[in-house]
Order: sequence, then C-alpha cells, then structure tokens
Amino acid sequence: MRLHQLQVRAFGPYPRQESVDFDALGADGLFLLHGDTGAGKTTLLDAVAFALFGTVPGARGEAKRLRCDYAEPEVSTEVRLEFTVQGHRLLVVRSPEYERAKRGGAGTTTQRAKASLTWLGSPPSGHAPDGLARIDEVNRTVARLLGMTAEQFFQVVLLPQGDFARFLRAETAERERLLEKLFGTQRFAEVEQWFRTARTERGRVVEDIRLQVRELLARVAQAAGEELPGGEQAADLDWLATLHARLSGAVVDAEKEDRLAKEDRARADTELAYRRELAERIRRVTAALGTLAELDNQAAARAAVAEELSAARRCQPVLSANTAVTAAETELGTACRAERAARDQLTGLLPAELDAEVARLRDLAGALREEAGGLRRLVAEAELQHTDLPRLDELAARELRAGQLVDRLTARLADLPQRLTAANAHRDAAMSAAGRVDGLRGQVADLRALCADAARLPAAQQAAASTSVELSAAVDAHQQARDVLLTARQRRLDGMAAELAGALTSEQPCPVCGSQSHPVPAVAALESVGDAEERTAATAEQAAHADRERATLAKADAQHGLDGLVERLAGRAAEQLADELAAADAELGRLSELAATAQASTELVHELEAEADDLRGRRGTAERDTAAIAAERTSLAGVVAERAERLTAARGEYPDVAARRQHLLTQFAGLDKLAQARSARQEVEERLGRLRTALVDAAADAGFRDPAEALLAARTATVVEGLDQQLVDADRREAAARAVLAEPELVGVRIDAEVDVPGAELLVESSRERAELANAVLVAGQRRVAEVTELAAKLTKAWQRLRPAEARYAELVALTDVVNGRGQNNHQMSLRSYVLAARLEEVADSATRRLRRMSQGRFSFVHSAAGGPRGTRGGLGLDVLDDYSGRVRPAKTLSGGESFLASLALALGLADVVAAETGGALLDTLFIDEGFGTLDADTLDLVMDTLDELRTGGRVVGLVSHVEELRQRIPVRLRVRRARTGSTLQVVSAMAA
Repeated sequence: MRLHQLQVRAFGPYPRQESVDFDALGADGLFLLHGDTGAGKTTLLDAVAFALFGTVPGARGEAKRLRCDYAEPEVSTEVRLEFTVQGHRLLVVRSPEYERAKRGGAGTTTQRAKASLTWLGSPPSGHAPDGLARIDEVNRTVARLLGMTAEQFFQVVLLPQGDFARFLRAETAERERLLEKLFGTQRFAEVEQWFRTARTERGRVVEDIRLQVRELLARVAQAAGEELPGGEQAADLDWLATLHARLSGAVVDAEKEDRLAKEDRARADTELAYRRELAERIRRVTAALGTLAELDNQAAARAAVAEELSAARRCQPVLSANTAVTAAETELGTACRAERAARDQLTGLLPAELDAEVARLRDLAGALREEAGGLRRLVAEAELQHTDLPRLDELAARELRAGQLVDRLTARLADLPQRLTAANAHRDAAMSAAGRVDGLRGQVADLRALCADAARLPAAQQAAASTSVELSAAVDAHQQARDVLLTARQRRLDGMAAELAGALTSEQPCPVCGSQSHPVPAVAALESVGDAEERTAATAEQAAHADRERATLAKADAQHGLDGLVERLAGRAAEQLADELAAADAELGRLSELAATAQASTELVHELEAEADDLRGRRGTAERDTAAIAAERTSLAGVVAERAERLTAARGEYPDVAARRQHLLTQFAGLDKLAQARSARQEVEERLGRLRTALVDAAADAGFRDPAEALLAARTATVVEGLDQQLVDADRREAAARAVLAEPELVGVRIDAEVDVPGAELLVESSRERAELANAVLVAGQRRVAEVTELAAKLTKAWQRLRPAEARYAELVALTDVVNGRGQNNHQMSLRSYVLAARLEEVADSATRRLRRMSQGRFSFVHSAAGGPRGTRGGLGLDVLDDYSGRVRPAKTLSGGESFLASLALALGLADVVAAETGGALLDTLFIDEGFGTLDADTLDLVMDTLDELRTGGRVVGLVSHVEELRQRIPVRLRVRRARTGSTLQVVSAMAA
C-alpha cells in the first residue's frame, strides 16, 4: 500500500483545509514530520487511520472528538485519502459524527457520519465502477484490500514507539492481549472455550446420571423399607434380586392371612344381621299395640274437636259478608269527609250553588273552564311583554356603548403612524450593530492576544540570548570532553600491547600470535591509559553530549517562541496596541448595547403593525354593530306598544291577565272536585244498604240464629288447620298400627323375648379390624413389590448409562486440561498461548536482525517459554541477550536509548510478521512516531542506516519527531505550525529551515 495525498478539513486542530502530498514528501524515501508539542503531528496519522477504518488509535479513538473546535460552524469536517493498494488506486472520503448548529433556529443537531469510496482507475473484479457510499461497504472493502484489521494497521504501519516500549516491558497477560489483537488467535481461544464448555456439559450429564442413580437407590430402599447395605457403593444387581425375592415371599404370606380374615368377618356379619332383624320385629309389634291403646283413651276429645271444626267451616260465608259491610262503612266515612273538604275550599259562590246536584255543579265548572281557556294566548303575550321591555333598555345601552367604542378606536388609529416610523428606524440601527459585533469581538480578542504577546516579548528576547550563551558553553564543553575521550582511546590503543603482555604467563599461548614463548614482552609507557580511565572519559563525554542536546532544544524552543512573537506583533509597540484595544473595546460596548435591543425592536415593529390592523378591523365591526342595534331597537318598540293595549283590556279588575285566568281555573277545579266527591258518597251509601241485607241472609243459610252467633264460631285459618290435622293424625296412626300387626312376619311374635345384639356387634367389629389389617398388609406388600420392580428396572438402565459416560468424561477432562495448559501438558501452555508463543518467536527472530545491526552486534532478543513466578503460564517471555556480558537480561534493565532501539526493532519485526501472517498488501508507507530524542549521535547514525534499508525498493518512511538533529539529517520535512486559531501545514527543505 502506498499513500499519495491526504486532505483534512475541520479535523483535530486543523480548522481549514490542509493537504499533504506524500508523493512529493516521499520522493527521497524519507521525510520528517515535526512541529510544536500539541500542534497536531500525530493527528495527521490519526487522519490516515480514520480515512481507512473510520476510527483512530488508542485513547484518542475512545474520546470520539474529531471535529476541530476552531472551525467555523458552516465548515464541515472531512478527511480525504488517495492511495494505491494491490494495483488499484482509490479515493476514500469520510466524515465523523459530530454536533453542529442548526441551519434554522437555535440549538444543535447531530451530523451523521458518512463515507464513500471512488475508484480512480479500473475497479477490482466484482465491484461496480461507481464506487461505494455506505460505511459498512467501505469498511469491508478497505479491510479486504489491505488484508489486515484496524488494530493490525495501527501496529504495522503507524509504529507507536511508546506502545512497543510498554510491550517490551509488559507482563505476560498484557503482552498476550496485544498479540491476540494482532494475530487473530480468537479461533484458538474458541477451541479452548469449546473444550471447557464441552467438559462442563459432559460433566453435568455425568453428574445428572449419578444423581439419578443416587435418587433411584434411595427410592428403592425407601420403597422396600430397608437401609442400603454398606452404602451406595455396595448396592448391585445381586442385592436387587435378593430384595425382590424377600418382598415377594412376604406378599404370599399376607394373601393367606387376608383370605382367613375375610371368612371370619362374613360369618360375624351374618349373625349380626339375624339378631338385628329379630329385635326390630319385636320393637314394631310393641309400638303398634301401644299406639292403639292410646287412641282408645282419646275418643271423646276427638269428637269435640270434630264439632268445633264443623262450626268454623260453616261460618266462613258470614265472615266474608261481614268483611264487605265493614269495608263499605269505612269507605262511606271517607267519602263524606272528602265532600265536606271540597265544599269548604270553594269561595265566592252562593250556598244554593254549593248544595246543587251533581249535574248542576258540573255545568258551572264547564263554563269557568271555557272562559279561562280563552285567556291562554293573552297570558303568553303578557310573559313576552315582561321580556321585551328590559330588552328595549338593553338595546339602547348597547347602541350608546357601540358609538363610544367607534370614537375611541378612531382616536387610537390617528396616533399609530408616528410611533411605527420611530420603531422601524431604531430596529434598522440595532440590526446593523448586531452584524458588526462578531467581527469587532474577534478584533478585540486578537488585540488582547497581541498585547499579551507584547508583554512577553522582553522576556522572550532575554531567554533567547541566555540560551544562546548556554548552548555555546555546552558545545565547547562537549567538544572538550570528546577530545579527552578520543585521546584516551588512542592512548589505550597505543598501550594495548603492554596490557596484553602483562597478562602473559610462561608456557601459555599468546592470544595474538599463538606462540608459547614470549622473548620480548612490551612495556607500558608512562602516558598509557587503562579500561577504567577510558570508561570515565566516555561517561563524561556522554554527559556533556546530553547537556549539549538539552541546551540545543532549549535554544530552539526559545528562538521559536521569540520568532513567533515577532511575527505576530508585526512591528507594533505595546502602547499602540493598548490604544487600539481601548478604542475597539469602547466601540464594541456601544454596538453590543445597541445590538442587544435588535430583537425587542423587531418585536415592537411587529406589535405596532399588528395593533394597527387590529384597530381598523375592530372599528369596522363596531360601526356595523351600532347600525344593527339601532334598527332592532326601533322595531321592538312598536311591537311592545301594540301588545300593551290588548293586555290592559283583558285583565279587568285583576293585576294581570295571568291572575284572572288562574282565578277562573281555581274555581273550575274546586267545583269539579266537589261534584266528584258528592257523586262518590251517594254511590257508597247505596252499596252499603245492599251489603247489610246480604249479611243477614248468609247467617240464616249457615244455620246460625243471627250474624253475631256466626261470628262467635269463627276461628283463624291456623286454628282450623290445627284442628283438622289432629283428626287426620289420629286416623293415620290407627291405620298404621293395625297394618303393622297384620304383616305376616310379625304374626306370632312374642314381645317378651330377649335378643343379644351388642354381643354380635362386638364380634363383627373384632373381625372387621382383623380383615382390614390383613388387607392393608397385603396391599402394602403388593405395592412395595410393584414399586421396587419398576425402580429396579430404572436403576439398572441408569447403571448401564453411567459407566460409559464416566469413561468418556474422564477422557474429555484430560484432553481439556492439555488444551488449556494443565494436567499432562508439560509446558503448562494453553493452545492459544502456544500459537502466540510461536508467533512471538518469529517476531523475536525478525527483530533481532535489526537490533543487532543498530546495536553493533551487542543486543539480541531471546524468546522464553518458561513459566513465570507464582504459577504464571509461560510461552510469552521476551528478554535481551547482552553480547558484552554474555548474559540474558530482562528488557526492563535497558537504558532509555537502548529501549528505543529494542522497541523500534521489535516494531519493525512485528510489522514484518503481521504482514506475512495476514497475507495483506505490500506496505510501501510506514510512519515511526517519536523516541529519537534518547539516542546519542553514533546510535542515531546506526538507526538512520536501518531506516535507509527500509526505504529500499521504493518504500516511504515518515518520522514523527521534534529532535533538532533530525531536521539537519532529513532534507524534506512537513512542519506543523500551531496558532491560537488552529494549526497549519508547511512543506520545508533543509535550506528553508
């Protein structure tokens, strides 16, 4: 894969569109990306990752804040990346999800993420030439062409040195997590999990069978009523057979006892039935004879009851006639009182009219009703007159109020034009001020920032001068220390022969020529230097070099800060900037106050315009209402006057027509009521005479001398029913007793014979208890045999299933332990760890080739499969072999520069292995982020040689660093400049720098 061009807009710290031409930057195969801390160097690498995968590495991707905070609201966030992969050139455009201001109204809305892919040449087979516009389709296509996931890309192309330094020093668990992401060993983890799940499920099945066996054993013992002999382990098929035979024999004995008990019970039941029957016959004969004797003694009393009952029944017609007479007398009294009440309620009539016959009363009432009916229509007109008179007054008042409203609305309309003109003028001025406030506010902010820069300028000039002096002194000190080191090394080389001669012994070969004779061994000169003096000089030179590097960085930072201040001030003095700021602040305050009234002014104009429209509409409505009210009042006045004349003639001497009509209706109702009451009284008197004659006749017909005698013989229905029931009961008892004595089985029964029924009952109870006990024993034994037989069959099947299940489970447990790094696994490594260990060994071999070159053959990576402390699993150990000492040392003991070399070699080796593992596209573009500041000049030379090897074959390598020496070594650079309004990009050359 080769990158060609990158464009970012409103992304990270870049508020406007910035472009990176990787073809121009990578023409020499190596370029430097540098700039201030926090300017946005790493953001460019994030933009490449986001364009390809829609995400960025590490914590920055978790934050999901990709939009530039300095960008204008109308500028959309977008990343465009043009690159070539597997022979196809394509353009990917992405926009992240972010909050933007609503285009209409206040507040914000969510801008959805977007992605598109355009083929800049012929597309791969199976792809449409129009490209892709869905995020998921773009993600799948890019991942398939690159042949790696986003996590692999971040580690293979964007080499983060800090991450690999942590990987180098990490514990086994942390290193395992990173390798899993890179090499996709999830399928091996799934195999391990499959075995663990299968073991758990198979163990659950075995345990279920074991539990079933235990439950069946317990149920068999419970059903048989016995304890397990020697526990569950001693129970077997022989025990089941013996148990079944013993239970079957007990059932045979129980069947014999049950048969004998049933025979004894049958004999006892027969004897008891015979004795009970004989005792019942004696009891019935005795009872019948007693009943007949009692009835003979009550014969006279029964005759008197019969006579009383006959008289009570004969007087019933007399009682009915007497009831009718009494009711008629009561009704007559009521009718007389009603007639007197009706006569007393009538007033204004003559006594002759009140005492007239019924027909005359009804004629008088009819005449009054007809007269009242003629007044009904005039009563309705009188009620309408009472409503219309107040209505006339109300219409007059409404006419007056409507005219006054027309006058008020006309006066208000005359004042509005002047107020509307003034409001429009103020609104225009406020809106003009509002349009200028934002620009002036930005100008004030820039002036404040420039005033602060002007205040910092003297200190920056002093710091630049001071760091220049410190750098000059540090350069001189480093040069002197380097001269001392070179002199010491030269002197040691000159005295190396004497040093070797000092170690010679007789008859031992010389390490240089191999001779065992040493005729003229060299002698050390006075100015010779040993190893200790050389190491002391080297340490001093390294310290002086570090001081020089720090002074160089301090000088560059101070000069960069001073250049930035001078550039931003552009020759303006602090006093001039203060005056400009004061004027701008005053103007901003005036315009802000005026702009704050824009909304209120606009609302006032709208209110005045709406008020004018409302007043004109209301005045027209009021004028129409006035005319309508006047017309209605005139019409109603004529109708009221004409109706008043008719009502005055009709009421006569009464207050109004309704009072006169009500008087007539009252007199009519009273006469009609009196006629009805008088007619009802006359009818009751006639009926009462007829009923009294019928009462006398009824008494004679019933055989009584007069009605009084008949009334004395009367009895209530309850008494009559009781007398009749006494006679019926006596007759029934006599018939029943004689019927009993006539029964054939009772003829000849002696009532003085004795029968022993209780003795027979005791014998029956004893035989019943024996039979029930024998039957219960038999049923329990049969049920126990059946239940044991059924459970024994189930237990036998469970035993047959348990043995092979336990064997298969034991085999699976052993295999699962091996796959998961336990049991018979000698390395104590899981399958996944074993695969990762193999990959790590490949990474260590690839990284060792580069590390030995960069460390001049001193360091090599050593992969270890040994387990860690406290039972930690092995397989992912990574140490360093130090050729100087010949010992393997932990990576944690490396110095800062050595750690950088090791982590860089590890990153490059890992990139090679991951690329080969994924089978992905050839990676022609790499980025290496930071870490060069820890290297001395000689080591930096070796690292640069390694990077030169990386760019062979057309590969492009981009270094991200702020180390000053790299700017002088790498001619093509991409500089990121930081400002208050955001960052910008600039391509510079070594001469421009």
